[in-house]
Amino acid sequence: MKKNFKVNGIDCPNCAAKLEREIQKIKGVEDAVVSFATAKLTVIADDDRFEEIMDEICALAKKLEPEWEVVR
Repeated sequence: MKKNFKVNGIDCPNCAAKLEREIQKIKGVEDAVVSFATAKLTVIADDDRFEEIMDEICALAKKLEPEWEVVR
């Protein structure tokens, strides 16, 4: 499944790249792209676990930077 989400609080390209790298490490994520310019996250992940994966992504974003928020 492929879906797009808004990401609030990303304030630099390096931060977007950091979040992208960490999301790609989550089991079940096929690909993830975080765009600093558009403040968007595109996730391609396992259909059966998609909601669980998104829970992990949201928690990861908050852990990395408390002001980051993935809007679902």
